[in-house]
Amino acid sequence: MEEVPEEVRESHWLQNDGCPAHYGTNVRAYLNATYPNKWIGRLGPILWPPRSSDLNPLDLFYWGCLKEEVYSKKNSNLEELRSRVQEGVSKINERRYARYLSRAFIRRCRACIRVGGRQFEHQL
Repeated sequence: MEEVPEEVRESHWLQNDGCPAHYGTNVRAYLNATYPNKWIGRLGPILWPPRSSDLNPLDLFYWGCLKEEVYSKKNSNLEELRSRVQEGVSKINERRYARYLSRAFIRRCRACIRVGGRQFEHQL
C-alpha cells in the first residue's frame, strides 16, 4: 500500500474476512487507527455477516477471472507465475469488470436480505 498515493488510500475501505486471527483486540485497534470508521468486518464499525462468502465479490468473480488468466497455460517457474498474475490483473482492469462486480454484489446483497441472512446462493 505504500506505493498507492495517499489520496487514493484515503478513499479505500478495508474488508476484513472475520477469521479469528483477524479480529483480535490488537488487530481491531490497528484497523480503527489505520482505517477509522472505514473498515468492514467482525466487530468492526461496519459489521460484515459471518461466514458470508456468498457476499464476497472478489471470491466469486474476480479470483475466478484471474485464475483463468493465470492458469490458462502451465507456469514453469515462480517468475512466470508472478508475471501472469500481473498481466491477468491488467487485463481484468482493462475490461472494466468493476461494473460487473458491483452489479453482482448488489444482486447478492438483495438476495441475502430476502432470505434474512441465511444461505442464498441457490437463489441466484
